[in-house]
Amino acid sequence: IVVASLFAFAILSAGTSSTEEAEEAIYAGLSGVQSSLQVRGAVVAEEGVDATPADASDDFVKTMRFTVSLSSGGQAVDLTSGATSRVLIGFRTSTILVNNVTWSASFLGNSDSDMLLEDGELAEILVTMPTGADALKAATQFTLEVKPPTGGVLDITRTTPAAIEAVMELR
Repeated sequence: IVVASLFAFAILSAGTSSTEEAEEAIYAGLSGVQSSLQVRGAVVAEEGVDATPADASDDFVKTMRFTVSLSSGGQAVDLTSGATSRVLIGFRTSTILVNNVTWSASFLGNSDSDMLLEDGELAEILVTMPTGADALKAATQFTLEVKPPTGGVLDITRTTPAAIEAVMELR
Protein backbone atom coordinates (compact mmCIF):
# COMPACT_ATOMS: atom_id res chain seq x y z
CA ILE A 1 0.00 0.00 0.00
CA VAL A 2 2.84 2.38 0.86
CA VAL A 3 4.58 1.71 -2.46
CA ALA A 4 1.31 2.22 -4.38
CA SER A 5 0.60 5.52 -2.62
CA LEU A 6 4.15 6.78 -3.31
CA PHE A 7 3.80 5.82 -6.96
CA ALA A 8 0.42 7.58 -7.20
CA PHE A 9 1.88 10.70 -5.57
CA ALA A 10 4.78 10.74 -8.06
CA ILE A 11 2.40 10.41 -11.03
CA LEU A 12 0.13 13.21 -9.73
CA SER A 13 3.12 15.50 -9.06
CA ALA A 14 4.45 14.96 -12.59
CA GLY A 15 1.00 15.67 -14.07
CA THR A 16 0.60 18.87 -12.07
CA SER A 17 4.07 20.06 -13.06
CA SER A 18 3.48 19.46 -16.77
CA THR A 19 0.08 21.21 -16.56
CA GLU A 20 1.70 24.28 -14.98
CA GLU A 21 4.41 24.31 -17.67
CA ALA A 22 1.77 24.10 -20.42
CA GLU A 23 -0.17 26.95 -18.83
CA GLU A 24 2.96 29.12 -18.69
CA ALA A 25 3.68 28.37 -22.35
CA ILE A 26 0.13 29.37 -23.34
CA TYR A 27 0.33 32.68 -21.47
CA ALA A 28 3.77 33.44 -22.92
CA GLY A 29 2.41 32.79 -26.42
CA LEU A 30 -0.61 35.03 -25.86
CA SER A 31 1.53 37.89 -24.55
CA GLY A 32 3.63 37.69 -27.72
CA VAL A 33 0.59 37.81 -30.02
CA GLN A 34 -1.80 40.21 -28.31
CA SER A 35 -0.99 43.89 -28.52
CA SER A 36 -0.66 45.60 -25.18
CA LEU A 37 -1.88 48.85 -26.81
CA GLN A 38 -5.21 49.89 -28.28
CA VAL A 39 -6.40 52.99 -30.13
CA ARG A 40 -8.86 55.17 -28.22
CA GLY A 41 -10.85 57.53 -30.40
CA ALA A 42 -10.09 58.99 -33.81
CA VAL A 43 -7.00 58.92 -35.98
CA VAL A 44 -6.49 62.49 -37.19
CA ALA A 45 -4.26 63.57 -40.08
CA GLU A 46 -2.97 67.08 -40.77
CA GLU A 47 -2.02 68.46 -44.15
CA GLY A 48 1.51 69.31 -45.15
CA VAL A 49 2.36 72.61 -46.82
CA ASP A 50 3.18 72.18 -50.48
CA ALA A 51 5.03 74.56 -52.78
CA THR A 52 2.01 75.26 -54.98
CA PRO A 53 -1.13 75.53 -52.84
CA ALA A 54 -3.41 75.71 -55.88
CA ASP A 55 -2.23 72.28 -57.08
CA ALA A 56 -4.13 69.67 -55.02
CA SER A 57 -2.12 66.83 -56.55
CA ASP A 58 0.87 67.89 -54.43
CA ASP A 59 -1.05 67.76 -51.13
CA PHE A 60 0.22 65.25 -48.59
CA VAL A 61 -0.25 64.22 -44.96
CA LYS A 62 2.28 65.88 -42.66
CA THR A 63 1.33 64.39 -39.27
CA MET A 64 -0.95 61.79 -37.69
CA ARG A 65 -2.37 61.96 -34.18
CA PHE A 66 -4.04 59.18 -32.26
CA THR A 67 -4.62 58.29 -28.62
CA VAL A 68 -3.59 54.95 -27.12
CA SER A 69 -4.23 53.15 -23.86
CA LEU A 70 -3.22 49.78 -22.47
CA SER A 71 -5.31 46.79 -23.44
CA SER A 72 -7.01 45.03 -20.57
CA GLY A 73 -4.32 43.23 -18.62
CA GLY A 74 -1.52 44.73 -20.71
CA GLN A 75 1.91 45.48 -19.28
CA ALA A 76 3.16 49.09 -18.99
CA VAL A 77 4.78 50.43 -22.17
CA ASP A 78 7.68 52.92 -22.15
CA LEU A 79 6.72 55.78 -24.50
CA THR A 80 10.03 57.61 -24.34
CA SER A 81 10.70 58.78 -27.90
CA GLY A 82 13.89 59.75 -29.68
CA ALA A 83 17.26 57.97 -29.65
CA THR A 84 16.41 55.90 -26.54
CA SER A 85 12.95 54.87 -27.75
CA ARG A 86 11.90 51.30 -27.12
CA VAL A 87 8.77 51.62 -29.26
CA LEU A 88 9.13 51.78 -33.03
CA ILE A 89 6.48 53.07 -35.41
CA GLY A 90 6.50 51.96 -39.01
CA PHE A 91 4.53 53.22 -41.99
CA ARG A 92 3.57 51.33 -45.13
CA THR A 93 1.38 51.53 -48.21
CA SER A 94 1.27 49.24 -51.22
CA THR A 95 4.40 50.98 -52.59
CA ILE A 96 6.15 52.52 -49.55
CA LEU A 97 7.77 51.01 -46.45
CA VAL A 98 9.40 53.13 -43.74
CA ASN A 99 10.24 51.06 -40.65
CA ASN A 100 11.09 53.84 -38.21
CA VAL A 101 9.26 57.17 -38.48
CA THR A 102 9.70 60.06 -36.04
CA TRP A 103 7.09 60.26 -33.29
CA SER A 104 6.48 61.74 -29.84
CA ALA A 105 4.04 61.08 -27.01
CA SER A 106 2.22 63.32 -24.56
CA PHE A 107 -0.01 62.12 -21.77
CA LEU A 108 -3.63 63.23 -21.47
CA GLY A 109 -5.67 63.59 -18.30
CA ASN A 110 -4.55 61.89 -15.11
CA SER A 111 -1.08 60.37 -15.35
CA ASP A 112 2.03 60.23 -13.23
CA SER A 113 5.27 61.96 -14.15
CA ASP A 114 7.02 59.05 -15.90
CA MET A 115 6.83 58.12 -19.60
CA LEU A 116 5.33 54.70 -18.86
CA LEU A 117 1.84 54.17 -20.24
CA GLU A 118 0.16 52.38 -17.38
CA ASP A 119 -3.33 51.09 -16.65
CA GLY A 120 -5.85 53.95 -16.70
CA GLU A 121 -3.59 56.39 -18.59
CA LEU A 122 -4.04 57.83 -22.08
CA ALA A 123 -1.24 59.03 -24.35
CA GLU A 124 -1.49 61.00 -27.59
CA ILE A 125 1.00 59.86 -30.22
CA LEU A 126 2.10 62.41 -32.83
CA VAL A 127 3.70 60.78 -35.89
CA THR A 128 5.68 62.88 -38.37
CA MET A 129 4.97 61.33 -41.74
CA PRO A 130 7.58 60.87 -44.48
CA THR A 131 7.83 63.58 -47.14
CA GLY A 132 9.04 63.73 -50.72
CA ALA A 133 8.69 60.51 -52.70
CA ASP A 134 7.47 58.65 -49.58
CA ALA A 135 4.74 61.20 -48.73
CA LEU A 136 1.21 59.96 -48.00
CA LYS A 137 -1.12 61.32 -50.71
CA ALA A 138 -4.90 61.41 -51.23
CA ALA A 139 -6.98 58.23 -51.65
CA THR A 140 -4.27 55.93 -50.31
CA GLN A 141 -4.71 53.04 -47.91
CA PHE A 142 -1.89 52.87 -45.34
CA THR A 143 -0.93 51.13 -42.13
CA LEU A 144 0.89 52.52 -39.10
CA GLU A 145 2.56 49.76 -37.07
CA VAL A 146 3.20 50.56 -33.42
CA LYS A 147 5.80 48.04 -32.25
CA PRO A 148 6.35 47.89 -28.46
CA PRO A 149 9.33 45.88 -27.15
CA THR A 150 7.03 43.12 -25.86
CA GLY A 151 3.60 42.03 -26.97
CA GLY A 152 2.05 42.19 -30.38
CA VAL A 153 2.16 44.96 -32.95
CA LEU A 154 -0.71 47.47 -33.01
CA ASP A 155 -1.75 47.90 -36.67
CA ILE A 156 -3.72 51.03 -37.54
CA THR A 157 -5.03 50.75 -41.11
CA ARG A 158 -6.85 53.70 -42.63
CA THR A 159 -7.43 55.37 -46.01
CA THR A 160 -6.84 59.03 -46.77
CA PRO A 161 -9.80 60.85 -48.36
CA ALA A 162 -9.98 61.81 -52.05
CA ALA A 163 -8.82 65.34 -51.19
CA ILE A 164 -6.31 66.28 -48.48
CA GLU A 165 -7.76 68.85 -46.06
CA ALA A 166 -6.11 70.86 -43.27
CA VAL A 167 -7.40 68.41 -40.63
CA MET A 168 -9.02 65.05 -41.39
CA GLU A 169 -10.47 62.26 -39.29
CA LEU A 170 -9.46 59.03 -40.99
CA ARG A 171 -11.68 55.96 -41.11
